[in-house]
Amino acid sequence: MRSRFRQQRAPLERGGLGLLVFLCALVLALDVLPLGRLLMAAFAPGGAFSPEAAFAALTSRAAIRATLATLETGVASSLIAFGIGAVMALLVSATDMRGRRPMSFLFVLSLMVAPQVMALAFMTLAGPASPLLNLIGLAPQPGTPNPLLGKPGIILVLGLHHAPIVFIVLVAGLKRVPLALIEAAQIDGNRPWRIVRHIVVPLMRPHLVSAAFLAFVAGVGNFGIAALLGLPVNYLTLPTLIYRRLSSFGPSIIGDVAVLGVAVAAIAGIGVLASRFVLRGTGDELEAEQRLAVFWRLGRWRPWIEAAAWSLVGLVLVLPLASLLAASLVPAYGVVLSFATLTLDNFTEVLIRQGATARAFRNSLLFAGGTAIVLGLICIPAAYILYRRMGRGSRTAFALIEAPYAIPGVVLAIACILLLLKPLPVLNASLYATPWIILFAYLARFLPVALKPALAAMEQLERSQEEAAALDGAGLKRRLATIVAPSLLPSVAAGALLAFLLAFGELTVSALLWSAGTETVGVVLYSLEEAGLASQAAAIGMLTVLVVAAVMLALDFFGERLPPGTLPWRP
Repeated sequence: MRSRFRQQRAPLERGGLGLLVFLCALVLALDVLPLGRLLMAAFAPGGAFSPEAAFAALTSRAAIRATLATLETGVASSLIAFGIGAVMALLVSATDMRGRRPMSFLFVLSLMVAPQVMALAFMTLAGPASPLLNLIGLAPQPGTPNPLLGKPGIILVLGLHHAPIVFIVLVAGLKRVPLALIEAAQIDGNRPWRIVRHIVVPLMRPHLVSAAFLAFVAGVGNFGIAALLGLPVNYLTLPTLIYRRLSSFGPSIIGDVAVLGVAVAAIAGIGVLASRFVLRGTGDELEAEQRLAVFWRLGRWRPWIEAAAWSLVGLVLVLPLASLLAASLVPAYGVVLSFATLTLDNFTEVLIRQGATARAFRNSLLFAGGTAIVLGLICIPAAYILYRRMGRGSRTAFALIEAPYAIPGVVLAIACILLLLKPLPVLNASLYATPWIILFAYLARFLPVALKPALAAMEQLERSQEEAAALDGAGLKRRLATIVAPSLLPSVAAGALLAFLLAFGELTVSALLWSAGTETVGVVLYSLEEAGLASQAAAIGMLTVLVVAAVMLALDFFGERLPPGTLPWRP
């Protein structure tokens, strides 16, 4: 039986050595070498193992304060994110609330918008110079500090921004709850809240814990929100401490910041590993032919619950973006919005008059677009090799591929600086302070984002088609071109566009890698805010929101052709 099975598989196992070597080289270049170089710089500077320097860097007063700040903002914000995300997931997945699909879209949109844009939006909303609050007479007294600056504001905005992460994880878990258990409980006369308490929550416990850990990891590694809300009042987390030291001292202090980067990566890594540990085996436990369907009829409470749910969406997305739009339409931040003060000069300024901002938009489009195109080309052979040829080794390979996305962006940026600072052997040139280092970092960071939809499509591709073609003499290249690539193309395109979404407004990586002429939209927005030009920064923020929303709408339009779970906002 076994030998017969091997004979049946033999035609598909011919060839592919070149693709396997390509995938191994890709993992080595994008994942193993940067992270290995980071560890060497942290614990073996100069090639000799020296833990004393690492210990000194970790135990400095600034590092200890930043570590405590990272932990407290990460834990507190994950609690807020968990509460909001869990409520939204239950409402969207289990109740007969109307408008669930647009609500999910808008809720996840708040996550896709760059963190620094959301931080700026909340800053313009809450401060005494808020155009929106001044318009309705609810702004704080002039001269009072912005209430969102500092630890409380960072915790609140992080929690609101990362609530969709919890939502996505829990919606995916709720889809796996067997419908038969719910129906049996309903036959026994159990009310919906008892079903949730005694059936759904116990089955979902691993997903609940995993979602909380992932929100914590996102909070630990976030740079944009912590920078805009923390640096003005000298409240430093580890990512912002790394940024400040590199901005002040440059590559000369790279050894110390490498140690801090390893510390951030360790904290985030513990969260990621814990999340995966609690999720192990849940796929088998929740397997069933019929999945959870709507079982909670809201009845006369439905209008009130819908109003509350839309209020949450308004708090997370609509209200801050409305404030950001108002700030972008006044001549200067603090001017009350009215028909007399309404102007588009800020958009004209950032798009036409200022060379740096126009160049930043062009750079971001090129970097994000180039990343999407390259990843789209990579993902078809990579997904094929991972799914068809690597067997158990595919888990290890994908874990390595996913590492640059799981660790904080500042850590990846430091790793790229260390790897590419010196001249490369073949090129005899350094990629540091060039556009290529940003593209390299983007490829490493967003490869798993683009690869997951392709892997999901590979799971649905029948082996019989390839086997028939192989028996007819079709080689691997021909099968990839005529069978695999056409089947995977919609999912690969969706994955590439998701990578574009995340890369376009990115700041966490590019904040440490940009140089004169390679500014990105995120970098310019942050620079304008630091320079006190909040209205121009708001205009840039609104433009990035429009780009992200347009790409998400395009993806949603083709969502029916994609494997389930490809688009995180489709319940």
